[in-house]
Amino acid sequence: MPLFGTDGVRGLANGPLTADLALTLAQATAVVLGQGRTAEARKAAGKRLTAVVARDPRISGEFLAAAVSAGLASSGVDVLDAGVLPTPAAAFLIADRDADFGVMVSASHNPAPDNGIKIFARGGVKLPDVVEERIEHALTQPKLQPTGAEVGRISRFADAEDRYVVHLLASLPHALDGLHVVLDCAHGAASGVSPETFRDAGARVTVIGADPDGLNINDGVGSTHLDQLAEHVVRVGADVGIAHDGDADRCLAVDASGRIVDGDQIMAILAVAMKDRGHLTDDTLVATVMSNLGLHRAMEAHGIRVEQTAVGDRYVLERMNEGGFSLGGEQSGHVIMSEYATTGDGLLTGLHLVAEMARQGKTLAELAAVMTVYPQVLVNVKGVDRTRVDDAGVAEAVAAAEAELGDSGRVLLRASGTEQLVRVMVEASDALVAQEIADRLAEVVRERLAL
Repeated sequence: MPLFGTDGVRGLANGPLTADLALTLAQATAVVLGQGRTAEARKAAGKRLTAVVARDPRISGEFLAAAVSAGLASSGVDVLDAGVLPTPAAAFLIADRDADFGVMVSASHNPAPDNGIKIFARGGVKLPDVVEERIEHALTQPKLQPTGAEVGRISRFADAEDRYVVHLLASLPHALDGLHVVLDCAHGAASGVSPETFRDAGARVTVIGADPDGLNINDGVGSTHLDQLAEHVVRVGADVGIAHDGDADRCLAVDASGRIVDGDQIMAILAVAMKDRGHLTDDTLVATVMSNLGLHRAMEAHGIRVEQTAVGDRYVLERMNEGGFSLGGEQSGHVIMSEYATTGDGLLTGLHLVAEMARQGKTLAELAAVMTVYPQVLVNVKGVDRTRVDDAGVAEAVAAAEAELGDSGRVLLRASGTEQLVRVMVEASDALVAQEIADRLAEVVRERLAL
């Protein structure tokens, strides 16, 4: 099984993800990313390779980040230790300091016992599959072993947070003008920097989920658990609630009445605003096949084209980079604003969302009304042969369902990439219709693709 998943190396900390693996992975990364014309030019000019290392606050991040730093320094790489910061902050700082690469130790929205290692190339960009494969191959190959003055140094990146905050504030089209924002930081990497940044931007801030103890990250809080945030927004009479996940590369929101505003709605709001300001490249939004049909309808009404990709923010990023597009993301709240970031940034997204409220003088509910959310039903059909998802009988059933829905809905079947499971997704203007068709298709899949 490949070591790298869809977002780096992830697993149970001190289970499969050990200090030894972290150290060896860092050494292999130094071998692979320390090559190339830019790296060689640095060496020729007498400059040392440099990497930024950051982590989220889960307890295992302490020994894993230390192991990563040790592996890099033992390979002759100078390490800038940024401490606890969001993943998008690490990506920004790699570019800002012109570092050769960087490593983020985080398992994002996973529970505290898990952890992960995300590697970014020069410029703060995610690695393509071919480079990850080269790093994995290098795990069993000879490592760099400099001695004496050639070994790397590990130093504290003292102004890392300040650089990131200044960058975020400089991106804003409008101050937040006293809007009351409740922030849920998921007891994660944004617990310090997000409240500070929103206050500096002019918001009145109430904070929940910002007391990390290393064990409570994502525990009943954050973007995967929005109930507390919704209740708190209503209780204190706030204008909006913003939720991050553990490493703050996601942003979801709730309006003043506690209603959830998901990633599709956030993208719709930002896309229309960016088009109005002339910042939406080619009037195009990049979204995955799982984005709601209502997003497509809303964008069409505003003269905005939607480019679709496979599920996963890395595929959104790839398409954005290929086409030079400025906005993309996922329903889950990974929103990428390429004018300011190389990856999903929950703080950047939240700030720009609230800034639009202030700029237009509208509530979040009014802004979110740009898009009608179609009822979406997802049925996971387990114990089936996912390799035969294009079966003729299944295709016939899908075609019949699509004909029944017409322009008022859509059908999507997706085979899992890791288990014998097929996901049946149906959208329709009526929730009962969506459920009935999804159940019917799931039964066809169950019968036709039985193992």
